[in-house]
Amino acid sequence: MLPNTGKLAGCTIFVTGASRGIGKAIGLKAAKDGANIVIAAKTSKEHPKLPGTIYTAAEEIEAAGGKALPCVVDVRDEQQINSAVEKAVEKFGGIDILVNNASAISLTNTLETPTKRVDLMMNVNTRGTYLTSKACIPYLKKSKIAHILNLSPPLNLNPLWFKQHCAYTIAKYGMSMCVLGMAEEFKGEIAVNALWPKTAIHTAAMNMLGGSGIESQCRKVDIIADAAYSIFKKPKSFTGNFIIDENILREEGIKNFDVYAVKPGHPLLPDFFLDEIPDTIAKKMESHSAIPAFKEEKQQPQPKSHSGAVEETFRIVKESLSDDVVKATQAIFKFELSGEDGGTWFLDLKSKGGNVGYGEPSDQADVVMSMSTDDFVKMFSGKLKPTIAFMSGKLKIKGNLSLAIKLEKLMNQINARL
Repeated sequence: MLPNTGKLAGCTIFVTGASRGIGKAIGLKAAKDGANIVIAAKTSKEHPKLPGTIYTAAEEIEAAGGKALPCVVDVRDEQQINSAVEKAVEKFGGIDILVNNASAISLTNTLETPTKRVDLMMNVNTRGTYLTSKACIPYLKKSKIAHILNLSPPLNLNPLWFKQHCAYTIAKYGMSMCVLGMAEEFKGEIAVNALWPKTAIHTAAMNMLGGSGIESQCRKVDIIADAAYSIFKKPKSFTGNFIIDENILREEGIKNFDVYAVKPGHPLLPDFFLDEIPDTIAKKMESHSAIPAFKEEKQQPQPKSHSGAVEETFRIVKESLSDDVVKATQAIFKFELSGEDGGTWFLDLKSKGGNVGYGEPSDQADVVMSMSTDDFVKMFSGKLKPTIAFMSGKLKIKGNLSLAIKLEKLMNQINARL
């Protein structure tokens, strides 16, 4: 891991969404140098599902060797942003670095995304980043360090990244466009860059999104904290870059990335918006009996017995059902399978003992999953990860995404039998 150099001692870093996860990790890394961290986040009281508040984060920052200023900030509220900036300047004398980390996510398609959720993503991601930058820029201009770092992806116009979650992509790319514009606007005065992970990062939010068990496919937040730290050490002339965490750390001489893995050696889930997936990851996944959906597969003759393979899969699923599985899942899944011998199937994990069958479920489905019969069989036999199938567009999901991820647990139980 990247060692601390003490270069950020006495610097003031304003971090949005810093009460937990990536934001807090970036703050803690800088705190070890003796930096001042402004924790600008919404959570002032314990959240029922997510650990940490601005006050518990402040305690950790102070314990790590930094000074902390916890501020209640919803980045949708310009007054709260301005008030926190004023408090930071009053307490620490200025602002040297801004980290726009606060973000909202909903991986839903156009018709499944309520207007309220669209507004949340646009207002937190794009507008929040813009307004927080605007409030900090007058003070950043006076700093010798002067960095803005947005946690946002490279601008990739491959339609793949728009078709499943158009609103989220637009909102996230809004943050990246702030980098594009502001880097040029404040050239020579402020370094403005974006940082994005190569693989999924394990946070409480990822647990909610991907369900338990997802962590083995993730890296720790430390990799983002180390990458951000290496950016902050660079001069103001280092600007307008869309940086991938692993790439910048390789430049720093880091060779062993297993130290960042939650489960070293386990195949990692590639992050959104990155088309270039190295062969090494693809090969690693194949060695764990997973076919990476992001890798183009050679067209092979389709087996004729698809209906038989689907029917056999559901037969084994039915044998695996129990009251415990039903109790733990509480959802009805509908599968719309396309291609030769496609059709509609259901998996009822609400009624006693559970049930499967061909056709429509007796009650309304909580989740509708659309895919080819071939990919369905691969998914249930463990050769295609549902999360990767979803990210690559092979699997379309309507309804409750967290319930869809719960299904992965059941799949893991039956993979050995298929």
